Amino acid sequence: MHISRRTLAAALPLLLLAATATTPALAQTDYPQRPIKLIVPFAPGGSTDIVARLVADKMRASLGQAVVVDNRAGGGGMIGTEVVARAEPDGYTIGIGTVSTLTVNPILLKSNRVDPLKDLLPITALAAVPSVFAVNPAFGPRTFKDVVAEIRSKPDQYNMGSSGPGSISHLLIEAMNADLKFKLRHIPYRGMGPAVTAALAGETQVLSDQYPSAAPHIKAGKLVPFAVGANQRLADLPEVPTLKELGYADLNTLAMTWFGLVVPAKTPAAIQAKLHKAAIEALHDPALLARLKELGVDPVGNSPEAFRKQIVDGLALNTRIVKTANISAE
Repeated sequence: MHISRRTLAAALPLLLLAATATTPALAQTDYPQRPIKLIVPFAPGGSTDIVARLVADKMRASLGQAVVVDNRAGGGGMIGTEVVARAEPDGYTIGIGTVSTLTVNPILLKSNRVDPLKDLLPITALAAVPSVFAVNPAFGPRTFKDVVAEIRSKPDQYNMGSSGPGSISHLLIEAMNADLKFKLRHIPYRGMGPAVTAALAGETQVLSDQYPSAAPHIKAGKLVPFAVGANQRLADLPEVPTLKELGYADLNTLAMTWFGLVVPAKTPAAIQAKLHKAAIEALHDPALLARLKELGVDPVGNSPEAFRKQIVDGLALNTRIVKTANISAE
């Protein structure tokens, strides 16, 4: 059949339009066709970065493409989080969202420009890191009941360090003061590293830190644990109760550090589903699970809906704490 040039010229715009209309669907079906960038909003070396790299490495098996970690530290995680929120929603720039970037920064930082419920989509919570509450051995009391009683008897005489004003560790101190009905003095430091050093030196008497980083000091007898923020008692500390079993469920929730996979808003559902599948499969890898156990990290791997609820609940809890204690990051 012969087609005239005039007919072809008239049909060409329609053909191009049809091709353009089918391109997104094809791209989603064939996704991914190149490496994926995973933005971690903190410097290398921390628990968030370590777990992100472990999961990224295992996601390759499901996706058929490398997932490359890109650390974008600064602004308490705000810089990297904004990079993800403003990226093209094509699945090639994804990110790690944490309890601080998703449920603290939006409340406290005036310079925050990311709405976690509008600018990002949750894929799955990857992991939860239990925290341990400990005292310097020179403090004296060593059980939860005795520690609380001692602090109550001497309000404003004992110190507890945080990683800085407006940090999740600052919120935890104020929540402890309210829920445990005592008064610890908040001493802000420039990160948890200096805060731990201060507790070891006796400059502060009480400390809450992620268990993986506090464990060596506990094992060496330089810190004495009296409670943990965890889903269940830790295998390494079977005699130490969780805050939840002691009757402080909100404190227990606040004390657990969690982080998960997020993507820019408007990322197509098919791409979201592929990323979720890859992350869940990674979290079931025996070698990965063994490594997480070594690190003292609990794998999660929930649904997007459950992860979103986790964020919503975290925002509500932290908003209450900030208003009650009149906390400011300034």
